[in-house]
Amino acid sequence: MSVSPVTDVHAHVLLPTLHAEVERRAPGEVAEAALLDLKRNGAASQVVSGPMVGARIPKLTSVEVRLNAMDAQGVDRQWVSASPNHFYPWADKKLSVWAVTEANRLVAEHVANAPGRLTGLGLVPLQHPSRIVECLDDAMIGKRLAGVEISSFAGDVDLSDERLEPFWARAEELNAIIFLHPFGCSLDERLDRYYLANTVGQPAENAVALSHLIFAGVLDRHPRLVIVAAHGGGYLPTAIGRSDHAWRVRPDAHGCAHEPSSYLRKIWFDTVVHDHVGLRHLLEAAGSSQVVLGSDFPFDMGLDDPVGFVHGAELPDDIETAILGANADELLRRRNGS
Repeated sequence: MSVSPVTDVHAHVLLPTLHAEVERRAPGEVAEAALLDLKRNGAASQVVSGPMVGARIPKLTSVEVRLNAMDAQGVDRQWVSASPNHFYPWADKKLSVWAVTEANRLVAEHVANAPGRLTGLGLVPLQHPSRIVECLDDAMIGKRLAGVEISSFAGDVDLSDERLEPFWARAEELNAIIFLHPFGCSLDERLDRYYLANTVGQPAENAVALSHLIFAGVLDRHPRLVIVAAHGGGYLPTAIGRSDHAWRVRPDAHGCAHEPSSYLRKIWFDTVVHDHVGLRHLLEAAGSSQVVLGSDFPFDMGLDDPVGFVHGAELPDDIETAILGANADELLRRRNGS
């Protein structure tokens, strides 16, 4: 019996040349975005985050350092996506399309250095729905990536936006892996201390984005969509009973065909939940076929020992095997049409 490789679906790459060119083309907008980050995160967190990222630059940019770190973690394969600071949700149409196309090229170039161990995910301009399908095609057909990473929202575009229907349809047609990874929380300065922008903001954004997909009926219209949610889907799996109740008693919450909890078994979730109680609850809510190994490599809010974290949950062998690699393998087989 073949054993699936241990696969980490949540790992990032930093693209310094891309950011330098974006900064050259739009210095004012980059400065404004930095001020928004400061507003959302707070000065104390920014003081910590700068050196933290700086110390991890080799892991974020060097394939050799990445592979050595994977060996140390016992990880055979990573799905590599751009660091979310490369979303540039404020960028106009021309700059945004150029930036995601360049990001797709750079991610493809990075993973091509170790094709047996690295799988790439590209980007699309979520804030410009009219250009999103061509950029998905660029990532998957032009650059041979496995899918794309998206944020929880961009500008005035939420994931329930009707303008995204062609994107979901094309993603379904291509068997694209859609990796949902928030960057920034619209609660802004309410979370500007104690690192709440991340500890509360990220799981809140995951829950909001997934709720838009579910309640708007996106997963009814596109049942073969492959959505992989970072950070264990945030708060939604733990509070899904409230969503079910609203669906039952509120006509304005009845946009999907079935109880919201049923859709958790049609979405995939990574293991970046930080405690075994959360992991077991996620497995109960979504099912063992829907949970995949993640680390958020190499950031400090990730799991330094993602494989050890799963081992520590003391799960049945078949469930552990599924999480560590078999589920991710199945998604790649679906992507490759095999």
